[in-house]
Amino acid sequence: MSDGEKPGLIGQIKDKLIRSKERTAAEGRHLTGKADLRRENRLPPGQHLVEKWPVLDLGIQPDIPLDTWRLTIDGAVEHPVTLRFDEFMALPQVHYVSDIHCVTTWSRYDNNWDGVSSGTILDLVKPTAEAQHVIFHSHDGYTTNIKLEVFAEPDVLLAHAWEGERLTREHGGPVRAIVPQWYFWKSAKWIQRIEFSAVDKPGFWEERGYHNEADPWTEERYS
Repeated sequence: MSDGEKPGLIGQIKDKLIRSKERTAAEGRHLTGKADLRRENRLPPGQHLVEKWPVLDLGIQPDIPLDTWRLTIDGAVEHPVTLRFDEFMALPQVHYVSDIHCVTTWSRYDNNWDGVSSGTILDLVKPTAEAQHVIFHSHDGYTTNIKLEVFAEPDVLLAHAWEGERLTREHGGPVRAIVPQWYFWKSAKWIQRIEFSAVDKPGFWEERGYHNEADPWTEERYS
């Protein structure tokens, strides 16, 4: 883009959203100071319940046809792979029910997911002894990071269906990550790569004022 050109509409929307989120983090909005260290309450501090599933993104919703979708799993693993959608669906499938907690303060209970568990992924690629972190890479350029021990939790999965229906484009289909114990920005949409790493690599929001861990019960919203 030359100096005289202005960003397109999508670029303007994305930049506006990013600036707004950065201001939210800088101002520490929504913090209550009432950490639930024992997780005695189902609803984390500062959250409110919703019935519908809000759509949040960076103003871009990639359209990935199933016949061209690929998932690469590589980095510090013994057996890197690239899966087509049919190969992904041929892996053992699981059904989990979990809650969503978004850093923007909404929560939704009892979401039904179908997909491939993180345990199946770990068995498939076999992380090396050096692997300590997992970085999700999305088709819209988004990245986010979690510790390997978080990825290995039994309720983490790569979901292709929600409430018995194929995951829609606006909610991250064909496949998105589900990391239910953390704020939902860690559950990256439109997954195209899972990187196992010996070093931590803070992602899109983590580099813009958001917490590196994201535990809702201790209000790890911002860094």
